[in-house]
Amino acid sequence: MKIHEYQAKEVLDRFGVAVPEGRVAETPEEAGEAFEALGAPLAVVKAQIHAGGRGKAGGVKLVRSREEAVEAAASILGKALVTHQTGPEGKVVQKVWVEKGSDIDRELYLAVTVDRKRGCAVVMASREGGMDIEEVAAKTPEKIFQEAIDPAFGIHPFQARKLAFKLGLTGDAFKNGVKVIISLTRCFHALDCSIAEINPLVVTKTGEVLALDGKMNFDGNGLYRHPEIVEYRDLSEEDPKEVEASRHDLSYIALDGNIGCMVNGAGLAMATMDIIKLHGGMPANFLDVGGSATKEQVAAAFRILCADDHVQAILINIFGGIAKCDVVAQGVVDAAQEISLDRPLVVRLEGTNVEKGRSILEESGLALETAASLDEAAEKAVKAAKGGAR
Repeated sequence: MKIHEYQAKEVLDRFGVAVPEGRVAETPEEAGEAFEALGAPLAVVKAQIHAGGRGKAGGVKLVRSREEAVEAAASILGKALVTHQTGPEGKVVQKVWVEKGSDIDRELYLAVTVDRKRGCAVVMASREGGMDIEEVAAKTPEKIFQEAIDPAFGIHPFQARKLAFKLGLTGDAFKNGVKVIISLTRCFHALDCSIAEINPLVVTKTGEVLALDGKMNFDGNGLYRHPEIVEYRDLSEEDPKEVEASRHDLSYIALDGNIGCMVNGAGLAMATMDIIKLHGGMPANFLDVGGSATKEQVAAAFRILCADDHVQAILINIFGGIAKCDVVAQGVVDAAQEISLDRPLVVRLEGTNVEKGRSILEESGLALETAASLDEAAEKAVKAAKGGAR
């Protein structure tokens, strides 16, 4: 789960990370009021979307008066902001963050994320903060310093001091930088984050160390422990199909292909996508209904696939175990009859109650194809998708 910058700054502030004062605005007039409330000669109006690269896309503007704040917000709100992380369709801006300007001396980079090779969290820091940190990572990775974090103890103070020293901090900035590094790491662990990033982390001319931006993603498996974080969820920023899937406890990720996939089991789902690719097709999604899916969940999954206009054919690949083949088949039939199936459907069933499942499909009257193997099913689905453009 992702949250907006202004929400991330609320979280950071709770954990003792210094952040600039700011206000959220949903209209140009509110942005003007926010500028006046801040009482500063300079402010920044920043688009709030779940994507980076906002500055380069025109989503960050400096303003020096109420009128300029109103004008800047009007030019951002309601517009689709296209960045390197949004895709060509962009994301529509529904809120802006109006933030008091800071007297910046230096821009740094700081983040905590999961290092899967080491099996622990890692703090990453660089003197090259700002919008081009990806380029730094690609071309000069030696400029990014790392410290692995002990999962049992957390970050050691000496590690925070070591990173602050490598960032070139001295005096008050050094002390404040150490505090920010420790606080960000504690926040990461306490809230089950998958990434907690500050870019840029700025040093002011008076030695303050501020989070000028904030990005936080959270592990969905840990959200039940953090209801206060779940309240930050902005459904308008998420794919509607993924939102619907989450309501039914389905694992769904939208992709760019045209063959909708419904599978039970993450490993089998990955294998199904691979074999579709092997036959020259492109999966439109990852969809795992789970090993103990109910008829209602299967029906919901099928409706999600059919609601995707990019899907030209559907492949259902079920290995019956706890989720029996007849239960899956009945869910598919119920949903297909409800929505009037209008595209090719290929079904491969194996496992518990497979004969019952096949009988349900055969007697349903649906226009579908069956397959005895995954390879055959993928081949039929790819052929159907190529010939079934709608």
